[in-house]
Amino acid sequence: MSGGSIYQEALRVLRRLNLPETAERDVVAALEAAQPGPLALLYEAGVEAGLRREALLARGAGIFLSFAAGNLADDVSDGDCTYYASPYRVGPYVQFLLQNLAWATLARAEVPGEVLAEAAGALASAAGPQALEVRTQAWTAPIFRRVAEGLAGQQWAAYLRLLWTGTPLAERSAVGHGLGIAAHVAEDIRSKDPRFFSMPEADQREVVRWARAGMEGVRREGLRCLDAALRRIDPILPEVVP
Repeated sequence: MSGGSIYQEALRVLRRLNLPETAERDVVAALEAAQPGPLALLYEAGVEAGLRREALLARGAGIFLSFAAGNLADDVSDGDCTYYASPYRVGPYVQFLLQNLAWATLARAEVPGEVLAEAAGALASAAGPQALEVRTQAWTAPIFRRVAEGLAGQQWAAYLRLLWTGTPLAERSAVGHGLGIAAHVAEDIRSKDPRFFSMPEADQREVVRWARAGMEGVRREGLRCLDAALRRIDPILPEVVP
């Protein structure tokens, strides 16, 4: 099993809906745009937590469907949704479908109702800083950090809460906060996103120091799955002038 098996499970969940062929193609396009995304980490984190194969696939697929919905929303907001000819017409219904399918999948994945409610509330709160992102004309470290806290930190803490509930790692899901922030900063650097590179150099350095501090907190947890994720991030952050 691997991250690819979680993606295949997400496709199976989708196909059980028996959607019109055109609708299924639209949804698959959003899923393809979202990968690899969190797939490898979800698999590695589920294995380290001792999840049974069925639970790992179901929870991983539900989380990935939610991630794809958020990724699509972000792409439409940023004007990066190039996989639809008419993103403002197609994107909203696909996002609505993905979000509902995600929660239906998680509800069948042995996730307690109170955990579903907590995670849903956390993800709703995490979406709030998107309002700042779409309106910001001049990025600074404080604004960048506020956006990253929600869109990445809170999001990843919620995902690990859903994945690890009922396992020996359940009480450690908050570590997703630091991991999400570090991954967010690294991806902005890797993709040369103006959100990061339009900031003054002093603000860039502040953000990188913040991300590195979060990485150190993740390392202290001593989890193999998170160390593997950090190894993918490590080569990117040092490229910024210290």
